[in-house]
Amino acid sequence: MEEYYYELTINTKSSQDLFLDLLEQLTQGAVEIDENKLISRSEENLEDVEFGILEFAKALEVECETSLVKKRNEDWIKKYQESVKAIEVGKFFVRPSWVEEKDGKIDIIINPALSFGSGHHETTNSCLEAISKYIKSDDEVIDVGCGSGILSIAAAKLGAKVDICDTDEVCIESSKSNFVLNNTKYNNTWTGSASKSNKEYDFVIANIVADVLVMIAKELKKCLKDGATLVLSGILDKHLNRVLKKFEDLEKIEVIQKNEWITLVLKKGV
Repeated sequence: MEEYYYELTINTKSSQDLFLDLLEQLTQGAVEIDENKLISRSEENLEDVEFGILEFAKALEVECETSLVKKRNEDWIKKYQESVKAIEVGKFFVRPSWVEEKDGKIDIIINPALSFGSGHHETTNSCLEAISKYIKSDDEVIDVGCGSGILSIAAAKLGAKVDICDTDEVCIESSKSNFVLNNTKYNNTWTGSASKSNKEYDFVIANIVADVLVMIAKELKKCLKDGATLVLSGILDKHLNRVLKKFEDLEKIEVIQKNEWITLVLKKGV
């Protein structure tokens, strides 16, 4: 262990998920999330990363403040682990592997440093609520843009038969690892979108972003059986009407809003 390490703190009041994605790509390490603050630590100097973050903020025209501090090395990995909290959502208890499971809840293990979704973000949290409420045992489910696999793992733990896909091979591998970690099975997996499947499902999950949901609306609807449920998430409230218009042929069952993020639960008619 080196004598010193570097701690980069990023304060932003908007687009935090975009900064988080960039920071994970630039550092390849764990990122601590604290309200409007992102914290990255490394034994390598993070000056170039800080510069990249500030240039990114300029391009987005988003207000962003950073600070880079050199600190004497302690066991900051342990500190990071202590900062990551388990969460309870619906029937589920989502936790990192170093936290004990909770009696009476369905256990899901996601280690944030190794994945792209741990249940804390509003979109993932709302999707878990919808899965907890609407998925039935033996439902056939597809998770489009599976990320860490947290949503499909939740569905599988309720007895569903799940397929997973993502355009990013890293996400596919992350999902596979998390299925193993959770002693849970998926039915089929591929790199790509829902268009590669010729099946129809009882339940379709797509936690992506509004622009992509609009773009792939046709292929998502093609995956629905008669009477099937579609959960759409990753929608900022300012884009809600545009998404609703694209899916206006489906029945609106529920709108779940957490801060500026919206999750839609829709249903195809019989």
